[in-house]
Amino acid sequence: MLQQVMISPGQIEFHEVPVPDPKTGEVLIKIMNIGICGSDIHVYHGKHPFTSYPVTQGHEVSGLIEKIGEGTTGFTIGQKVTVQPQVVCGECYPCRHGKYNLCEKLKVMGFQTTGMASQYFAVDAKRVTALPETISLEEGALIEPLAVAVHAVGCAGDVNGKSICVLGAGPIGILTAQVAKGLGAHNVMITDVSDIRLAKAKEVGVEACINTKTEDFATEFIRYFGPDKADVIYDCAGNNITMNQAIRSARKGSVLILVAVFDGMATVDLAVLNDHELSLNTSMMYRNEDYQKAIELVSERKVQLKPLISKKFSFQQYQSAYKYIDENRESTMKVIVDMQPEKRVQNKDEFETVPASVNSPELSTV
Repeated sequence: MLQQVMISPGQIEFHEVPVPDPKTGEVLIKIMNIGICGSDIHVYHGKHPFTSYPVTQGHEVSGLIEKIGEGTTGFTIGQKVTVQPQVVCGECYPCRHGKYNLCEKLKVMGFQTTGMASQYFAVDAKRVTALPETISLEEGALIEPLAVAVHAVGCAGDVNGKSICVLGAGPIGILTAQVAKGLGAHNVMITDVSDIRLAKAKEVGVEACINTKTEDFATEFIRYFGPDKADVIYDCAGNNITMNQAIRSARKGSVLILVAVFDGMATVDLAVLNDHELSLNTSMMYRNEDYQKAIELVSERKVQLKPLISKKFSFQQYQSAYKYIDENRESTMKVIVDMQPEKRVQNKDEFETVPASVNSPELSTV
């Protein structure tokens, strides 16, 4: 089988490796779709602080159960699944208290350990989550980022009936706004500096979409929410401008959730944060219950994933997918890599023909 290996920033090869045999407690998954996220792009550009090379990527995935290891129960051959890519120790304080997303020794597939960008992948069955037949394989590959949004929304507790503001209309921001609506938020506003991204947010049902490049945030914030303002503000952009907008406009005593990862050291108005007794919380990845809620929201059509898929590439076009994202940053939401296109593509022109560079590997799928 072929396995993707990023040997150095911007350089991807395909290595021929044996199909792994699932061990006791494992399943072998035929990987069908992989999503590319912002952290993957950081790896591609050599800017991810916690990833070294060579590395096999792939952490947003869907697949089909190909083989079941001895002693593994709960799965059937051909079943649609996704995988939670966290590798945790199970022994540290967070792990022992149910917060394994905060494991002191946390590793994530595709970053600190081998990712799933291979035609087949053997993995501990405990990390595998079944997908209902009503969810497509393309949608299944986006359950992981949706779980990020579910966990983030949940960091503020029950949002049913509350007023929610989301800063940043990238994929996670739009998913966060959809999740808030799906969980019963009374009204939701999203902001960005791109009309293209705001149009996508409106397409999936977010009514109030404000371009803060042309409109004053504080003015529009009051205009939409009224004098009581929002109950929760989620920063899904992660920069000094958006965080200071949140701090300076928030209702006194309300809640701010930082979802995005800051690029560099923050410079924010902690004096106002303190004076207004604001609760600043953060969100880190997800847990199993977030995956289950994400699947439920998609199954009930309270969250739309397909409109966020900007383009699909075949497995051997992995590098072309990154080039496309770089060239279309503003308009691109989610790019999907189809790992098995020869099985399902009816339109032969859907994917370009890109030859693989096959090399003798040093990495294996584990």
